[in-house]
Amino acid sequence: MLDINIIREKPEWVKEQIAKRNDSAPIDEILAADTRRREILQEVEELRRQRNESSKQIGRWMGSMKKMQGQLKKAKAAGEDIADLQTQVAELQAEAEKAKNDTRAIGDKITALDEELRRVEADLHEHMRWVPNLPHESTPVGPDEEHNVWHEPQGAPEPQFDFDPKPHWDLGPALDIIDFERGVKLSGSRFYLLKGMGARLQRALIRFMLDFHTDKHGCTEIYPPFIVRSHCFEAAGQLPKFFDNIYRDAEEDFMLLGTAEIALTNVHRDEILDEAQLPIKYVAYTPCFRREKMSAGKDVRGIKRGHQFDKVEMYQFVHPDKSYEAIEELKQNAIDICDALGFRYRVVDLCTGDIGFSMTKTYDIEIWAAGCQEWLEVSSISNAETFQARRANIKFRPEEGGKAQFVHTLNASGLALPRVMIGIIENYQQADGSIVVPEVLRPYMNGIEVIR
Repeated sequence: MLDINIIREKPEWVKEQIAKRNDSAPIDEILAADTRRREILQEVEELRRQRNESSKQIGRWMGSMKKMQGQLKKAKAAGEDIADLQTQVAELQAEAEKAKNDTRAIGDKITALDEELRRVEADLHEHMRWVPNLPHESTPVGPDEEHNVWHEPQGAPEPQFDFDPKPHWDLGPALDIIDFERGVKLSGSRFYLLKGMGARLQRALIRFMLDFHTDKHGCTEIYPPFIVRSHCFEAAGQLPKFFDNIYRDAEEDFMLLGTAEIALTNVHRDEILDEAQLPIKYVAYTPCFRREKMSAGKDVRGIKRGHQFDKVEMYQFVHPDKSYEAIEELKQNAIDICDALGFRYRVVDLCTGDIGFSMTKTYDIEIWAAGCQEWLEVSSISNAETFQARRANIKFRPEEGGKAQFVHTLNASGLALPRVMIGIIENYQQADGSIVVPEVLRPYMNGIEVIR
């Protein structure tokens, strides 16, 4: 969530930054609700002061009246003239009664304002949920993906063949390692089965990438629940904007992960960490579930874009001063996997109109797939700065003391499995339709060198 102080101080600048994302947000509504909220708080504070003062005055009057009633009793017993005392007691009673009525009226006003405050704060929170993060100054400005910045390819040379390479949707069924028809029979379009060596290859990739990130990149492995509560999605910035893309339980507040990022964001929810704990580096494997409503008609062939896929995800909680060093580190971690698997890859700087809702800066990494002749995204590396931490209330306590601060959070695919599978199947194919297993995966494949 964006810091509301930025909206208060620079509303027009915030609008300009959001416009760079080719997006909009209810900034004017936020300012109006925020102004009314502060007005109500001031009114309630003044009314409570008045009520306290009135209560004290009533106490003083009641004390004086009790004292006069004692004098009245004594004077009456002595046969003295009590008319003046009776008048004074009556006047005190009237003043006390009026003060009580006024105090009750003040209480009713406070109750009404408290109710309005709840409504205003609910409206303010709802408006704030729709405000995206602001792009970092280093993010290229542009309205859509056509304005991304593609860097020169790196890594292994582009695969060369003395035959026409086939796409994975032909190779997979021919080797009986991908079964599209039975996947559709089980679950419908955009589902498939991995069989035999196909399933083993995917399992090998998951194990290899988890080991690589834990052994070489210092990550702690997490095995999270694959079903989490909706507040976890909100903290990660998935709700409310992407509600229609989420698979969810019809009866209970459960949602299927669209990425491990959602679960990892919430591991330290509502915690104050010690600065010495930072950075915290996690890696997790999860299946991911997405309705893909926003990609209807795209990439329908093969396994490029399905409703269910596997992914290894890296996530970091870092000191605010270190997050732009961390995004470069995460980018390199993903590149290390591409290099280890022998891929030709390129880095893409996403423009302001293409970065995710929660992110300030994002790199994509794409690998070349020789069969379908495409660059395929296998990793997205992003910095959310404090956006997710504010939503999840994750802070750290500075070593030198002082007020707790929000951490910065970052995430990176390390990598996404379907397209890595495509890269291996297509780039390592041979003329007879077999697939050479990359050397780094052979220990995880029980020494198998070729899938035939």
